Amino acid sequence: MSNDYVKMWKDLGLDIDAHDALLGVLGNAYTDIYLAQKNRPEGMDYFNFVMSEVHGLRIKELIDEKAQGRKIIGSYCVFVPEEIALAANATLIGLCSGADFAMEEVEKYLPRNTCALIKSAMGFKLGKVCPYLEASDMVVGENTCDGKKKAYESLGELMENLYVMDLPQMKSTQGRALLRAEYERFKDAVEALTGVKIISESLKSAIQTVNAKRSALHRLAKLRKADPAPISGLDALLANQVSFYDNPARFTESVNKICDELETRIAEKKGALPEKTPRIIVSGCPMAVPNWKFPWIVETSGGVIVGEESCVGERGCRNLTDDSGESVEQMMEAITDRYYKVDCAIFTPNQDRLNHITEMVEEYQADGVIHYGLQFCQPYLMESIPVEKALEEKDIPTLRIETDYGMEDVGQLKTRVEAFIEQLK
Repeated sequence: MSNDYVKMWKDLGLDIDAHDALLGVLGNAYTDIYLAQKNRPEGMDYFNFVMSEVHGLRIKELIDEKAQGRKIIGSYCVFVPEEIALAANATLIGLCSGADFAMEEVEKYLPRNTCALIKSAMGFKLGKVCPYLEASDMVVGENTCDGKKKAYESLGELMENLYVMDLPQMKSTQGRALLRAEYERFKDAVEALTGVKIISESLKSAIQTVNAKRSALHRLAKLRKADPAPISGLDALLANQVSFYDNPARFTESVNKICDELETRIAEKKGALPEKTPRIIVSGCPMAVPNWKFPWIVETSGGVIVGEESCVGERGCRNLTDDSGESVEQMMEAITDRYYKVDCAIFTPNQDRLNHITEMVEEYQADGVIHYGLQFCQPYLMESIPVEKALEEKDIPTLRIETDYGMEDVGQLKTRVEAFIEQLK
């Protein structure tokens, strides 16, 4: 770890001791979970490097961008359009919320029975350990659930640059109109932040950049349909996680490179896990870095994850944005159409999501579905029962899991997952 990094972290206002402790935990978890895997594609070396420099080189790049007058926008949700940020000469990055931190402090602001993801976002701010958050010129929150909506009131007291986006809760004409109006308001806010007016050329170019990134992730997803699976669910999840904060063009190139390698592996019948390993779709709550506990349990219990129905997975990157529009107005409509298809559990009713899970089972030739819910995450826990019923009607084996970021329940979860996988065999 270079002294330059320590100075950079200090300049950002991080608590160096707490940050060192976080990096220590992150490094150990990565070694034990990721580097312990056998038969990994060589292309994963890039992602190993990204993770080793996740708070180092990438942060330095962002600081350098800021020095050249570019703005950094931090976001907590896939509903925040990266296309709009890029078109106004800003960089959009996902913010830390995948581990427990400063929980005692957090519970002075939020009730104990708040979901782990919300508490984590608050903990990273209170603990002063997230350089992405501290480097952001604007932080975008959104009211995807009541917990987040109220938590942003408290988080707003801790930062001057919080912008909250209002999202529709029903798929209706009025719901789409609200989303369109909110994206217009966001566009105005981003232009005011950067001093750059979004024009049709810059918006088209931004749409194409983001489409290329999502296309690379689609390509990766499709290759996971092969048996044996050419890449582990853990490694595929990591690529999805890294997509939120890596440079888009470099990320796209790295994913396409790994896809070339996977195509060769498929032709040679080389798998990350043996042929006929029970194939699992994981559905439900998003998993941000370093939330790797659950996929690690599945893949050390005799299964392989072949798809994620999650914001950090298919839900977040499934659809591309139509780039055929010529005016800013036409492209803003296309952006709204694209994000309006995201079938988050915030929506009621949400039949699209149930349909999509069953489609994924068929497409990826999965043997079963595990619904992953974070404790106290009302929307996904409420939907886990209809999901289970819909899948059972189609004779698709399903397991509902409810957990948090702690390691106390690993033994119990492992027993349940092993029994489920045994049943699939």
